[in-house]
Amino acid sequence: MQNKSIFVLAACLGVAACNPFAPSIGEGDAFGDLLGDARTVEGFFTNFRFAYELRDLSLYEPLIDSSFVFVYTDFDTGIAREWGFSQELESTRRLFENAALVQLQWNQIISLQTQEANTRTAVVRSFNLIIGLEGGDVFRGDGNVNFLLVRPDTTQVWRLRRWRDESEL
Repeated sequence: MQNKSIFVLAACLGVAACNPFAPSIGEGDAFGDLLGDARTVEGFFTNFRFAYELRDLSLYEPLIDSSFVFVYTDFDTGIAREWGFSQELESTRRLFENAALVQLQWNQIISLQTQEANTRTAVVRSFNLIIGLEGGDVFRGDGNVNFLLVRPDTTQVWRLRRWRDESEL
């Protein structure tokens, strides 16, 4: 009888210490089902979309290469302008903070050219973007992104080195 009581007490303590709704630390990847495998081009685009839609700079920054360049056309002057890594993170941070809603839809890949033993890939892809600001204003845009993705070797994730904006915002 005493052995049975010890067994019941040990079982109760074991169940009480176990939370079936919270995996233990180090058990799997919390974002494993949500995020894509950034070692693939499609996984990179999945992660980019989730970073935008969740408005999460901690998801966005790892996608950007330290030598990043963003190129866009200043429609007022007709001149191509650009900014670098730190300006990109600051601009994106402000967007994420001021947006109540971001919806990004990736459409067809128009062009995909892989170079240098699968460590550089140029991708042109169409998109639709909706940005809803806190004040109620909604901006819609579409067009193409022209991305240069890089990585040191095929075991590493893709990072965005150059983004030429070909949108029609």
